[in-house]
Amino acid sequence: MSEDLWPPHALDDPEAAAPAEAASGSVTLIIPTFNEAANVGELLSRLSAALPAHLPCEVLFVDDSTDDTPALIEKAGPDCPFPVAVLHRAEATGGLGGAVVEGIARAGSDWIVVMDADLQHPPHLVPELVGEGERTGADLVVASRYIAGGSRAGLAGGYRVAVSRGATWLAKGLFPRALRGISDPMSGFFAMRRSAVTADALKPLGYKILLELAVRCRPAKTAEVPFVFQDRFAGESKSTAREGLRFLAHLAALRSATPLARMIGFGLIGLSGFVPNLAALWLLTHAGTQYLAAEVIANQAGVLWNFLLIETLLFRDRRRHRHWADRIGRFALLANADLLLRIPLIALFVGRFGMDVLPATALALVTTFVLRFAATEALVYLPRGPRAATVTRS
Repeated sequence: MSEDLWPPHALDDPEAAAPAEAASGSVTLIIPTFNEAANVGELLSRLSAALPAHLPCEVLFVDDSTDDTPALIEKAGPDCPFPVAVLHRAEATGGLGGAVVEGIARAGSDWIVVMDADLQHPPHLVPELVGEGERTGADLVVASRYIAGGSRAGLAGGYRVAVSRGATWLAKGLFPRALRGISDPMSGFFAMRRSAVTADALKPLGYKILLELAVRCRPAKTAEVPFVFQDRFAGESKSTAREGLRFLAHLAALRSATPLARMIGFGLIGLSGFVPNLAALWLLTHAGTQYLAAEVIANQAGVLWNFLLIETLLFRDRRRHRHWADRIGRFALLANADLLLRIPLIALFVGRFGMDVLPATALALVTTFVLRFAATEALVYLPRGPRAATVTRS
């Protein structure tokens, strides 16, 4: 992926892409941007007024814009009392969360603060977030709308309030331990010790990067600071229905990160496959297709349904290891081989071990399910070896 880093002299430094030794109490303020040209000048002006001179701070914009946002940052940067850089990404890999991770990989400070560029996150709270972390010894300090002194006033309309609240309840319900002590896991405004972040472990999808950090990095101690969510200074919100779907996929990927959780998810998806299977069977038989042929064809509808859900919800971060045609071919082969293996197993359980047909069938179903899950993970979604990195991502 090609990218541009400003100031230009950073490109001449062979250590520019690697974290340097941190100055004590230093802060890297990471601001992901996408077409925020109308906001960045005012943001830098307010940051200049808000950041105390004794706080060693640098600002890094990680930019995916298609407008002149990077040029405006470069123009305003020299007038700021702190270093300002902009990393413009040629590909917006991972969305806003991916931009933050790229910023984290370049940060060499004690603290990382993440905030939006639209001024809904008040710049004057940046030193307060870091100060709270230093005072309490917390690894993560979250600016929360949902504790005393906080407010979600800047959320426009009842719909956005309901969506935000619903997403918060869903996230906390799915990750009660990882999000203990975090009242606002949907917040995009927080500070985290650089030593508590393992950038390589992060696999963001969409814009809820705090959730990703809290679940995958598991900071030992958290704290919160109240903040009032402001109105946008200019421009339009980037929250869309598509981002909502990406958030749900992100939740599923985080929840299925362990082998046991993936196996449970695999089984639930398999059960859901009966719906398209039976629907296709009904359509084919009513269209006059011979029932055995209809069974075989309808089974493929269930296979395709299962493949799409497993790709999206369970193994999204492993799809790069093989081309999509290779993955679906292997998946379909394993799914159909399951039928061929089940009958001999039933015969073995009944003939060799004297089991009744119903328990033998149930045991065969469980056995082939476990084998198919293991085979799917190993033969479809695990890397093939060093050459896997050369496969084109799809």
